[in-house]
Amino acid sequence: MRLAGRFFGGAIPSALTTSAAPIHHLPEAGTMFKRLLVLGPAALLGAACGIDRPHPTDATVASSATVAFSAVKFWEAGATVSWNKLASDLATAAPTPGINARRLSAYLSLAQLRAAEAAQAAPGPHPPIAAAIGGASVAVLSSFFPLSSAQLEAALDAQQASDPWPGAQHADFAAGEAIGRAAGARVLTFAQGDLYGLVDPLLPPVGPPLLGPGRWIYAPPPVIARGGLGARPFFLTSQDQLRSPPPPLFGSPAFNAALAEVRHISDTRTQAQIDIANYWNRNQSPRSDSAFMGIARELIVSHHRSDAEAARIMFLMSAASYDAIIGCFDAKYHYWYIRPGQADAGIHTVFPTPQHPSYPSAHSCISGAMSSVLTAAFPSERARLAAAAQEASLSRLYAGIHYRFDFEAGLALGRRAAALALAADLDEVAPGTK
Repeated sequence: MRLAGRFFGGAIPSALTTSAAPIHHLPEAGTMFKRLLVLGPAALLGAACGIDRPHPTDATVASSATVAFSAVKFWEAGATVSWNKLASDLATAAPTPGINARRLSAYLSLAQLRAAEAAQAAPGPHPPIAAAIGGASVAVLSSFFPLSSAQLEAALDAQQASDPWPGAQHADFAAGEAIGRAAGARVLTFAQGDLYGLVDPLLPPVGPPLLGPGRWIYAPPPVIARGGLGARPFFLTSQDQLRSPPPPLFGSPAFNAALAEVRHISDTRTQAQIDIANYWNRNQSPRSDSAFMGIARELIVSHHRSDAEAARIMFLMSAASYDAIIGCFDAKYHYWYIRPGQADAGIHTVFPTPQHPSYPSAHSCISGAMSSVLTAAFPSERARLAAAAQEASLSRLYAGIHYRFDFEAGLALGRRAAALALAADLDEVAPGTK
Protein backbone atom coordinates (compact mmCIF):
# COMPACT_ATOMS: atom_id res chain seq x y z
CA MET A 1 0.00 0.00 0.00
CA ARG A 2 1.35 3.42 -0.85
CA LEU A 3 1.66 6.30 1.55
CA ALA A 4 -1.09 8.81 1.12
CA GLY A 5 -0.45 12.14 -0.51
CA ARG A 6 1.80 13.52 -3.19
CA PHE A 7 5.35 13.56 -1.89
CA PHE A 8 6.76 15.83 -4.57
CA GLY A 9 3.62 17.88 -5.12
CA GLY A 10 1.66 20.54 -3.40
CA ALA A 11 2.44 24.14 -2.59
CA ILE A 12 6.05 24.96 -2.00
CA PRO A 13 7.03 27.84 0.30
CA SER A 14 9.17 30.65 -1.01
CA ALA A 15 12.65 29.65 -2.05
CA LEU A 16 15.49 29.88 0.40
CA THR A 17 17.83 32.77 -0.20
CA THR A 18 20.89 31.63 -2.12
CA SER A 19 24.03 33.44 -1.09
CA ALA A 20 26.73 34.39 -3.54
CA ALA A 21 29.20 32.78 -1.15
CA PRO A 22 30.62 29.34 -1.95
CA ILE A 23 27.95 26.65 -1.83
CA HIS A 24 29.80 24.62 0.77
CA HIS A 25 29.19 27.18 3.52
CA LEU A 26 25.42 26.58 3.64
CA PRO A 27 24.17 26.07 7.24
CA GLU A 28 21.50 23.60 8.21
CA ALA A 29 18.24 25.23 9.18
CA GLY A 30 16.41 24.85 12.46
CA THR A 31 17.45 24.93 16.08
CA MET A 32 17.51 21.16 16.04
CA PHE A 33 20.85 21.13 14.29
CA LYS A 34 22.40 23.31 16.96
CA ARG A 35 21.96 20.64 19.58
CA LEU A 36 21.30 17.30 17.94
CA LEU A 37 24.07 15.35 19.61
CA VAL A 38 27.57 15.41 20.95
CA LEU A 39 29.87 12.59 19.87
CA GLY A 40 32.76 11.52 22.03
CA PRO A 41 36.28 11.83 20.67
CA ALA A 42 36.58 8.10 20.28
CA ALA A 43 35.01 6.76 17.19
CA LEU A 44 32.21 4.40 16.74
CA LEU A 45 32.45 1.82 14.10
CA GLY A 46 34.99 0.59 11.61
CA ALA A 47 34.15 -1.78 8.83
CA ALA A 48 36.21 -4.92 8.51
CA CYS A 49 37.94 -3.33 5.52
CA GLY A 50 37.79 -0.08 3.57
CA ILE A 51 35.47 -1.52 0.96
CA ASP A 52 32.54 -2.45 3.19
CA ARG A 53 31.45 -5.92 4.09
CA PRO A 54 28.06 -7.13 2.84
CA HIS A 55 26.62 -7.65 6.31
CA PRO A 56 26.14 -4.67 8.63
CA THR A 57 26.88 -6.81 11.67
CA ASP A 58 30.29 -7.85 10.32
CA ALA A 59 31.64 -4.42 11.21
CA THR A 60 33.97 -4.00 14.18
CA VAL A 61 33.82 -1.22 16.72
CA ALA A 62 36.77 0.62 18.16
CA SER A 63 34.85 2.14 21.05
CA SER A 64 31.42 3.33 22.03
CA ALA A 65 30.27 6.89 21.56
CA THR A 66 28.96 9.26 24.16
CA VAL A 67 25.70 10.71 22.86
CA ALA A 68 23.90 13.45 24.75
CA PHE A 69 20.21 13.75 23.99
CA SER A 70 19.01 15.76 26.97
CA ALA A 71 18.05 18.73 24.80
CA VAL A 72 16.77 16.90 21.76
CA LYS A 73 13.54 18.19 20.27
CA PHE A 74 12.73 15.57 17.67
CA TRP A 75 9.43 17.13 16.76
CA GLU A 76 10.96 20.42 15.65
CA ALA A 77 12.62 18.91 12.57
CA GLY A 78 10.98 15.50 12.46
CA ALA A 79 12.11 11.98 13.23
CA THR A 80 13.39 11.24 9.72
CA VAL A 81 15.70 14.24 9.69
CA SER A 82 16.80 13.68 13.30
CA TRP A 83 17.81 10.07 12.77
CA ASN A 84 19.42 10.81 9.41
CA LYS A 85 21.57 13.50 11.06
CA LEU A 86 22.56 11.12 13.82
CA ALA A 87 23.52 8.45 11.27
CA SER A 88 25.67 10.92 9.33
CA ASP A 89 27.47 11.99 12.48
CA LEU A 90 28.09 8.42 13.59
CA ALA A 91 29.51 7.50 10.18
CA THR A 92 31.73 10.58 10.05
CA ALA A 93 33.10 9.93 13.55
CA ALA A 94 33.90 6.28 12.88
CA PRO A 95 37.61 5.41 12.74
CA THR A 96 39.32 4.63 9.47
CA PRO A 97 38.34 2.79 7.31
CA GLY A 98 34.82 3.42 8.58
CA ILE A 99 31.35 2.74 7.23
CA ASN A 100 30.33 3.41 3.64
CA ALA A 101 27.96 6.36 3.84
CA ARG A 102 26.12 5.52 0.60
CA ARG A 103 25.24 2.06 1.86
CA LEU A 104 24.28 3.23 5.35
CA SER A 105 22.01 6.00 4.07
CA ALA A 106 20.32 3.74 1.52
CA TYR A 107 19.32 1.09 4.04
CA LEU A 108 18.48 3.51 6.84
CA SER A 109 16.18 5.54 4.61
CA LEU A 110 14.63 2.41 3.10
CA ALA A 111 13.78 1.18 6.61
CA GLN A 112 12.32 4.59 7.48
CA LEU A 113 10.21 4.57 4.32
CA ARG A 114 8.90 1.06 4.93
CA ALA A 115 8.17 1.92 8.55
CA ALA A 116 6.17 4.99 7.53
CA GLU A 117 4.20 2.95 5.00
CA ALA A 118 3.45 0.24 7.56
CA ALA A 119 2.32 2.74 10.19
CA GLN A 120 -0.08 4.37 7.77
CA ALA A 121 -1.40 0.99 6.68
CA ALA A 122 -1.98 -0.26 10.25
CA PRO A 123 -5.64 -1.00 11.05
CA GLY A 124 -7.53 1.16 13.48
CA PRO A 125 -5.94 4.30 14.93
CA HIS A 126 -2.66 4.70 13.16
CA PRO A 127 0.38 4.61 15.43
CA PRO A 128 2.65 7.65 15.09
CA ILE A 129 4.74 7.55 11.93
CA ALA A 130 7.54 9.25 13.85
CA ALA A 131 7.60 6.38 16.34
CA ALA A 132 7.80 3.85 13.53
CA ILE A 133 10.65 5.75 11.94
CA GLY A 134 12.44 5.87 15.27
CA GLY A 135 12.10 2.12 15.77
CA ALA A 136 13.33 1.40 12.25
CA SER A 137 16.27 3.74 12.69
CA VAL A 138 17.40 2.16 15.93
CA ALA A 139 17.19 -1.31 14.40
CA VAL A 140 19.36 -0.37 11.40
CA LEU A 141 21.84 1.86 13.21
CA SER A 142 22.35 -0.66 16.01
CA SER A 143 23.37 -3.20 13.38
CA PHE A 144 25.86 -0.84 11.75
CA PHE A 145 27.07 0.55 15.10
CA PRO A 146 26.58 -2.29 17.62
CA LEU A 147 28.60 -0.76 20.47
CA SER A 148 26.42 2.32 20.30
CA SER A 149 23.20 0.35 20.84
CA ALA A 150 22.65 1.72 24.35
CA GLN A 151 23.04 5.31 23.19
CA LEU A 152 20.72 4.67 20.25
CA GLU A 153 18.07 3.25 22.58
CA ALA A 154 18.51 6.33 24.76
CA ALA A 155 17.91 8.48 21.69
CA LEU A 156 14.65 6.65 21.04
CA ASP A 157 13.65 7.23 24.67
CA ALA A 158 14.41 10.93 24.16
CA GLN A 159 12.22 10.98 21.08
CA GLN A 160 9.34 9.42 22.98
CA ALA A 161 9.74 11.93 25.82
CA SER A 162 9.93 14.96 23.53
CA ASP A 163 7.01 17.24 22.83
CA PRO A 164 4.88 15.68 20.07
CA TRP A 165 3.05 17.25 17.19
CA PRO A 166 -0.55 18.04 18.07
CA GLY A 167 -2.58 14.85 17.89
CA ALA A 168 0.34 12.44 18.35
CA GLN A 169 -0.36 10.13 21.26
CA HIS A 170 2.51 8.81 23.35
CA ALA A 171 0.24 5.91 24.26
CA ASP A 172 0.64 4.70 20.67
CA PHE A 173 4.41 5.11 20.60
CA ALA A 174 5.13 1.47 21.46
CA ALA A 175 2.95 0.24 18.60
CA GLY A 176 4.72 2.51 16.15
CA GLU A 177 8.11 1.52 17.50
CA ALA A 178 7.30 -2.17 17.06
CA ILE A 179 6.22 -1.60 13.47
CA GLY A 180 9.45 0.28 12.81
CA ARG A 181 11.71 -2.34 14.37
CA ALA A 182 10.06 -5.01 12.24
CA ALA A 183 10.62 -2.91 9.11
CA GLY A 184 14.24 -2.42 10.10
CA ALA A 185 14.73 -6.14 10.54
CA ARG A 186 13.34 -6.84 7.05
CA VAL A 187 15.66 -4.27 5.52
CA LEU A 188 18.70 -5.68 7.33
CA THR A 189 17.87 -9.15 6.00
CA PHE A 190 17.65 -7.70 2.51
CA ALA A 191 20.95 -5.83 2.94
CA GLN A 192 22.91 -8.98 3.65
CA GLY A 193 22.73 -10.09 0.03
CA ASP A 194 23.89 -6.89 -1.66
CA LEU A 195 27.49 -7.97 -2.44
CA TYR A 196 28.66 -4.41 -1.81
CA GLY A 197 32.46 -4.22 -1.84
CA LEU A 198 33.02 -7.90 -2.66
CA VAL A 199 33.84 -7.73 -6.38
CA ASP A 200 37.59 -7.40 -6.96
CA PRO A 201 38.30 -5.36 -10.11
CA LEU A 202 41.71 -7.00 -10.45
CA LEU A 203 40.17 -10.42 -11.00
CA PRO A 204 37.80 -11.83 -13.64
CA PRO A 205 35.14 -11.12 -14.71
CA VAL A 206 36.11 -7.44 -14.29
CA GLY A 207 39.90 -7.79 -14.38
CA PRO A 208 42.65 -8.17 -15.19
CA PRO A 209 43.39 -4.46 -15.67
CA LEU A 210 43.68 -3.06 -19.17
CA LEU A 211 47.27 -2.10 -19.92
CA GLY A 212 48.94 0.35 -22.26
CA PRO A 213 49.04 4.09 -22.95
CA GLY A 214 46.17 6.02 -21.41
CA ARG A 215 45.33 3.32 -18.87
CA TRP A 216 45.25 3.90 -15.14
CA ILE A 217 48.09 2.18 -13.33
CA TYR A 218 47.30 0.57 -9.98
CA ALA A 219 50.23 0.94 -7.61
CA PRO A 220 49.83 -1.02 -4.35
CA PRO A 221 50.10 -1.23 -1.36
CA PRO A 222 46.94 0.92 -0.91
CA VAL A 223 43.86 -1.24 -1.39
CA ILE A 224 42.21 -0.75 -4.74
CA ALA A 225 38.81 0.88 -4.35
CA ARG A 226 35.83 -1.26 -5.28
CA GLY A 227 33.01 1.21 -4.66
CA GLY A 228 29.70 -0.24 -5.76
CA LEU A 229 31.26 -2.48 -8.40
CA GLY A 230 29.04 -5.54 -8.88
CA ALA A 231 26.68 -4.64 -6.02
CA ARG A 232 22.96 -5.37 -6.23
CA PRO A 233 21.17 -2.18 -7.37
CA PHE A 234 17.83 -0.77 -6.36
CA PHE A 235 16.65 0.44 -9.77
CA LEU A 236 19.11 -0.76 -12.42
CA THR A 237 18.42 -3.84 -14.51
CA SER A 238 22.09 -4.41 -15.37
CA GLN A 239 25.47 -3.32 -14.07
CA ASP A 240 26.28 -1.44 -17.28
CA GLN A 241 22.91 0.30 -17.69
CA LEU A 242 24.35 3.69 -16.74
CA ARG A 243 27.76 3.23 -18.38
CA SER A 244 29.19 6.50 -19.68
CA PRO A 245 30.21 6.80 -23.34
CA PRO A 246 33.94 6.44 -24.03
CA PRO A 247 36.20 9.26 -22.83
CA PRO A 248 38.49 11.14 -25.23
CA LEU A 249 41.25 9.07 -26.76
CA PHE A 250 44.53 9.35 -24.92
CA GLY A 251 46.73 11.83 -26.74
CA SER A 252 43.86 13.34 -28.76
CA PRO A 253 43.39 17.13 -28.90
CA ALA A 254 40.42 16.85 -26.52
CA PHE A 255 42.50 14.87 -24.03
CA ASN A 256 45.49 17.18 -24.29
CA ALA A 257 43.30 20.25 -23.71
CA ALA A 258 41.70 18.69 -20.64
CA LEU A 259 45.07 17.63 -19.25
CA ALA A 260 46.44 21.12 -19.83
CA GLU A 261 43.55 22.56 -17.81
CA VAL A 262 44.37 20.32 -14.86
CA ARG A 263 48.06 21.29 -15.09
CA HIS A 264 47.20 24.99 -15.26
CA ILE A 265 45.07 24.75 -12.13
CA SER A 266 47.83 22.80 -10.40
CA ASP A 267 50.33 25.54 -11.25
CA THR A 268 48.06 28.47 -10.26
CA ARG A 269 45.79 26.96 -7.57
CA THR A 270 44.23 29.51 -5.22
CA GLN A 271 43.43 29.12 -1.54
CA ALA A 272 39.71 29.30 -2.37
CA GLN A 273 40.09 26.37 -4.74
CA ILE A 274 42.01 24.42 -2.10
CA ASP A 275 39.27 25.12 0.46
CA ILE A 276 36.55 23.93 -1.92
CA ALA A 277 38.53 20.79 -2.78
CA ASN A 278 39.06 19.93 0.89
CA TYR A 279 35.46 20.64 1.89
CA TRP A 280 33.95 18.29 -0.68
CA ASN A 281 36.62 15.67 -0.07
CA ARG A 282 35.73 15.60 3.63
CA ASN A 283 31.97 15.90 3.35
CA GLN A 284 31.19 13.80 0.29
CA SER A 285 33.29 10.70 0.51
CA PRO A 286 32.90 6.98 1.11
CA ARG A 287 32.77 7.80 4.84
CA SER A 288 30.59 10.90 4.78
CA ASP A 289 27.42 12.05 3.06
CA SER A 290 27.09 15.22 5.11
CA ALA A 291 27.27 17.71 2.22
CA PHE A 292 24.18 16.88 0.17
CA MET A 293 22.45 15.20 3.11
CA GLY A 294 22.87 18.44 5.03
CA ILE A 295 21.25 20.37 2.19
CA ALA A 296 18.43 17.81 2.05
CA ARG A 297 17.78 18.06 5.77
CA GLU A 298 17.71 21.85 5.60
CA LEU A 299 15.24 21.86 2.71
CA ILE A 300 12.96 19.28 4.32
CA VAL A 301 12.77 21.39 7.49
CA SER A 302 12.42 24.79 5.80
CA HIS A 303 9.80 23.49 3.36
CA HIS A 304 7.86 21.82 6.18
CA ARG A 305 7.76 18.31 4.74
CA SER A 306 6.24 15.55 6.86
CA ASP A 307 8.16 12.59 8.23
CA ALA A 308 6.64 10.33 5.58
CA GLU A 309 7.55 12.75 2.81
CA ALA A 310 11.05 13.15 4.23
CA ALA A 311 11.55 9.38 4.34
CA ARG A 312 10.59 9.06 0.69
CA ILE A 313 12.86 11.93 -0.38
CA MET A 314 15.78 10.55 1.63
CA PHE A 315 15.35 7.07 0.20
CA LEU A 316 15.08 8.19 -3.40
CA MET A 317 18.14 10.40 -2.99
CA SER A 318 20.20 7.75 -1.16
CA ALA A 319 19.22 4.86 -3.43
CA ALA A 320 19.76 6.90 -6.58
CA SER A 321 23.28 7.81 -5.44
CA TYR A 322 23.88 4.16 -4.47
CA ASP A 323 22.95 3.02 -7.99
CA ALA A 324 24.96 5.89 -9.45
CA ILE A 325 28.06 4.56 -7.69
CA ILE A 326 27.37 1.09 -9.10
CA GLY A 327 27.20 2.58 -12.59
CA CYS A 328 30.18 4.83 -11.93
CA PHE A 329 32.50 2.00 -10.91
CA ASP A 330 31.26 -0.17 -13.74
CA ALA A 331 32.46 2.56 -16.10
CA LYS A 332 35.69 3.14 -14.20
CA TYR A 333 36.72 -0.50 -14.49
CA HIS A 334 35.47 -0.78 -18.05
CA TYR A 335 37.71 2.03 -19.34
CA TRP A 336 40.59 1.93 -16.79
CA TYR A 337 41.26 5.56 -17.71
CA ILE A 338 44.49 7.26 -16.66
CA ARG A 339 44.53 9.83 -13.84
CA PRO A 340 45.85 13.32 -14.61
CA GLY A 341 48.83 12.89 -12.29
CA GLN A 342 49.86 9.74 -14.15
CA ALA A 343 49.62 11.50 -17.50
CA ASP A 344 51.62 14.52 -16.29
CA ALA A 345 53.96 14.05 -13.35
CA GLY A 346 54.11 17.83 -12.93
CA ILE A 347 50.53 17.91 -11.61
CA HIS A 348 50.42 18.33 -7.84
CA THR A 349 47.26 17.27 -6.03
CA VAL A 350 45.66 18.79 -2.95
CA PHE A 351 45.38 15.35 -1.36
CA PRO A 352 46.28 11.79 -2.40
CA THR A 353 44.58 10.56 -5.54
CA PRO A 354 41.94 7.87 -4.86
CA GLN A 355 42.89 4.33 -5.78
CA HIS A 356 40.63 3.80 -8.77
CA PRO A 357 40.54 4.92 -12.41
CA SER A 358 39.70 8.47 -13.38
CA TYR A 359 36.65 8.27 -15.65
CA PRO A 360 33.98 9.17 -14.65
CA SER A 361 34.18 11.17 -11.40
CA ALA A 362 32.45 9.43 -8.49
CA HIS A 363 31.85 12.76 -6.74
CA SER A 364 29.96 13.92 -9.80
CA CYS A 365 27.98 10.69 -10.13
CA ILE A 366 26.78 11.15 -6.54
CA SER A 367 26.16 14.88 -6.95
CA GLY A 368 24.21 14.42 -10.16
CA ALA A 369 21.97 11.82 -8.55
CA MET A 370 21.34 13.62 -5.27
CA SER A 371 20.82 17.07 -6.76
CA SER A 372 18.37 15.71 -9.33
CA VAL A 373 16.21 13.95 -6.75
CA LEU A 374 16.21 17.04 -4.54
CA THR A 375 15.30 19.22 -7.50
CA ALA A 376 12.27 17.02 -8.16
CA ALA A 377 11.26 17.39 -4.51
CA PHE A 378 12.05 21.13 -4.29
CA PRO A 379 11.82 22.60 -7.80
CA SER A 380 12.14 26.18 -6.55
CA GLU A 381 15.67 25.26 -5.38
CA ARG A 382 16.85 24.12 -8.83
CA ALA A 383 19.52 26.79 -9.30
CA ARG A 384 20.97 26.33 -5.84
CA LEU A 385 21.13 22.55 -6.16
CA ALA A 386 22.70 22.72 -9.60
CA ALA A 387 25.33 25.10 -8.23
CA ALA A 388 26.12 22.69 -5.38
CA ALA A 389 26.52 19.78 -7.80
CA GLN A 390 28.75 21.89 -10.02
CA GLU A 391 30.94 22.99 -7.11
CA ALA A 392 31.28 19.41 -5.87
CA SER A 393 32.38 18.39 -9.35
CA LEU A 394 34.77 21.28 -9.86
CA SER A 395 36.33 20.47 -6.49
CA ARG A 396 37.92 17.38 -8.04
CA LEU A 397 39.36 19.42 -10.89
CA TYR A 398 40.69 21.94 -8.36
CA ALA A 399 42.27 19.05 -6.45
CA GLY A 400 44.15 17.89 -9.56
CA ILE A 401 42.66 14.39 -9.56
CA HIS A 402 40.08 14.64 -12.38
CA TYR A 403 39.66 16.06 -15.86
CA ARG A 404 36.68 18.23 -16.74
CA PHE A 405 35.23 15.47 -18.94
CA ASP A 406 35.35 13.14 -15.91
CA PHE A 407 32.93 15.26 -13.96
CA GLU A 408 30.73 16.12 -16.93
CA ALA A 409 30.21 12.40 -17.58
CA GLY A 410 29.68 11.77 -13.88
CA LEU A 411 26.98 14.41 -13.53
CA ALA A 412 25.16 12.98 -16.55
CA LEU A 413 25.39 9.45 -15.15
CA GLY A 414 24.04 10.59 -11.79
CA ARG A 415 21.10 12.31 -13.45
CA ARG A 416 20.26 9.12 -15.32
CA ALA A 417 20.29 7.21 -12.03
CA ALA A 418 17.96 9.78 -10.48
CA ALA A 419 15.55 9.55 -13.41
CA LEU A 420 15.28 5.79 -12.91
CA ALA A 421 14.64 6.27 -9.20
CA LEU A 422 11.98 8.93 -9.70
CA ALA A 423 10.16 6.78 -12.26
CA ALA A 424 10.24 3.62 -10.15
CA ASP A 425 7.29 1.96 -8.42
CA LEU A 426 8.69 1.88 -4.90
CA ASP A 427 6.33 -0.94 -3.95
CA GLU A 428 8.40 -3.14 -6.26
CA VAL A 429 11.81 -2.00 -5.01
CA ALA A 430 13.81 -4.08 -2.52
CA PRO A 431 11.55 -7.18 -2.48
CA GLY A 432 10.68 -8.49 0.94
CA THR A 433 11.11 -5.19 2.75
CA LYS A 434 7.47 -4.02 2.71
